[in-house]
Formats: sequence, structure tokens, C-alpha cells
Amino acid sequence: MSISQPVAAPRRPLELPSDQDASGRTLGDEEIARVSEAIRSGTLTSTKGRFTRAFEQRYAALCGAKHAWACASGSAAVHVAVAAIDPEPGDEIVTSAITDMGALAPILYQGAIPVFADVEPRTCNLTAETVRARLSARTKAIMVTHLFGNPCEMRDIMVLARERNLPVIEDCAQSFLARSDGSQVGTIGAIGAFSLQQGKHITVGEGGIVVTGDAALSRRSFLFINKSWGYGDPNPDHYFLALNYRLSELQGAVALAQLDKLEWSVRQRQKMAARLTGLLQGIAGVETPWTAPGNEHVYWKYCLRIDSKIIPGGSPELGQRLKARGIASAPRYIQKPAFQCEVFREQRTFGKSRWPFTLARPEAVDYSPARFPGTLAALEGVLVLPWNERYTNEIVDALAQEIRTAVKAAMTGAPA
Repeated sequence: MSISQPVAAPRRPLELPSDQDASGRTLGDEEIARVSEAIRSGTLTSTKGRFTRAFEQRYAALCGAKHAWACASGSAAVHVAVAAIDPEPGDEIVTSAITDMGALAPILYQGAIPVFADVEPRTCNLTAETVRARLSARTKAIMVTHLFGNPCEMRDIMVLARERNLPVIEDCAQSFLARSDGSQVGTIGAIGAFSLQQGKHITVGEGGIVVTGDAALSRRSFLFINKSWGYGDPNPDHYFLALNYRLSELQGAVALAQLDKLEWSVRQRQKMAARLTGLLQGIAGVETPWTAPGNEHVYWKYCLRIDSKIIPGGSPELGQRLKARGIASAPRYIQKPAFQCEVFREQRTFGKSRWPFTLARPEAVDYSPARFPGTLAALEGVLVLPWNERYTNEIVDALAQEIRTAVKAAMTGAPA
């Protein structure tokens, strides 16, 4: 008579804190108290209230910026920044194709042409070299995206911008308190845009904020958020075409409470990222995040680079194996560069007009793959891991073990 052997219980999937709910967010009694105070005041519009303005003033001080204006979303913040620069129809803004569409649509809405520069594959960021290759006589501005919390190499970009007398818009949606050569992102260029969306370092659900040291850009930003109505002017008017992009006092109250937690959140993300980086050293085919000398990464997400020549199936295969273990990573991040999306590929904008693409130089809308080797390589290799300030030593240790196990299984062809 044979004796059956006990069957090992299957491993439970790893449960990570999520920035989509309370498990990965710092929202709590402080935000509830602030919101209650705003509701009891009876004033929920930021044109009359005090919470949004207090948030703007405190955030400006934290950044070291002279001016800060809150607005309805991160996309609105980019739109405000572009509108503050005030391009003429057909002007060009050099930017990245590895970004959210919310950073690109505002350029088109203001009648300008996004001209895509290539990126450095290790960081997925623009460099001075890649930007220089796309400048033309019609370039109005440079827009950099500090992707994943990892700043661009701003010293070289700013040298180039000053050579050409071009303003730099910094998209800092993912990069609260990140630094480049000692300066906080958002304050290095002419104007910076931040996001307060659900998954960012601090959140009000949807919201944004714009910072600048330039009085004229600050004035245009304030007006653009407020339908260009000159609040406080002796004889106010609607001075130019603009929208209502205001943040409400409810959101301002949450933002004010969240701001108290920002520095802790960033430091915790950095501390846990350093731990994971140490634990993943020595894995063939896996490269941990690279940050340029003098820069400080704040880890909106933690990104690996996966070498498909070493690990069969590359980042998509590893992502599938991690998904089976409860880790919702994002192979390729945005799947395809922005210029391969229909809005650019088919130039679908306003009705059937194709405007403002009808004003573009042929070279400005040349999206041939040969022009973007860095962009395509960056997306092919990147594996974006979920990340937030609620990660602990135990969680990071377990995550590192899951990654090592997934890599080994991929190398041997074991079932997921």
C-alpha cells in the first residue's frame, strides 16, 4: 500500500499597498479635519476661500518659487504653463513621446505643434543632445518631463535653452521634491507643472499646481486659471481666451493637509527604493534605476530595465509572471510612443480640420522609427513596478524575492 505525500500549499500572491486606495495613501484624520473646516465655512470656491491660497503659498515656499497657482488637474497645470508661454499658432514645443497625453494635448489646444525628441533609454528622459536635434527656427519652448521621479539632466538642457533663448517648461507631475544639481525641479526652467492626481506623491484625487519665478508668467497663469478675469484689478476684464481651471476649497483643504506629509512620503519612497536596489544587485538581465550624477530620484514608480537577450520574453514575460503573483507591473509603461497614438497618427483634433497640424513643417511631424531609436529601446526594456510610501522593509524584501523567482522561472521556462 502506497502512502501519499503531503501536497505543499500554493504560495499566496503578494499583497502590495496600492496608491488607488487607503492601503498606499497617507489620507487620514488631518484631511478630514481640514475638509470639515472648509465645509463649515460655507465657502467652497477658491476665489473667496482661504485653503487653496494657503496651499499655494506654502507650496511656493517649499519649492523656493516666488509664485504658485493651484488648478484642476495635472493636465490643466501643463495647459496653464503652455498658455503662459503664449505660443503663436504653428509654433513648436520640443518634448518627449514617453509621457501622458495630458502633457501633449495642451500644446495642440494652444495651436502649437509638439515636436518629439528622442530619449536616453536608461531613464526614458530627454537630454540636451536629443533636444538640440529637434530645434528649429519655429521652436517656441522646450518641455521636459521628469519621468518616474527621475530628473532630466537639467544643467545641460538649461545651457542649451539659454543659448537659444528658449523657455523651459518642466512637467513635474511625477517628481515632487526631486532635485537636479541641488535645485528643485519645477524651479529650474521658466515654469513648472505638478499633478495632485490619485497616484502622485500627494493627492487630492484630481488637481495640479504651477510654479514660476517670473512675474509675467505668474500673471498669465493666474488669469488662465480664472477665465482671464482680472480679479483684484482696478477695472477687470476678460483679457484673452481662457478657461475655468480652478481648484475647489474642498480640494485645497485636502492639499494643505497632504503637504504636511510630502517630505516624509518622499523620504520613505527613497529609503525603500534604496533597499530594493541593493536586494536586486547581481541579477543577470535586470538593471536597477540609473540616476544622473547630481540628481535626486523621488520614485513615483520604481523602474527596472529588462534585457530580452538574457531573459527570454523580456519585460512583458517578466511582467506576466509577476502579475500571477499579485504584482501589477507595467511592461513598456505606455505600450507605444505618443506619436503612434491616433490623435497624432491620424491628426484627429478639431472636427476634420487637422488643425494645428496643418501649420506644421513636414519634419516636425516625421515620426519615422529611425528617428527614435532611444525611445523605442526605452519602451522595449522598461518594467514599471508599483510604488508608494506605504512600502516597508518586509514588503520590499518579499518583492525582491518575487522578482528573483520570476527571473529564474523565465530563464528556465518554468510555468508562471
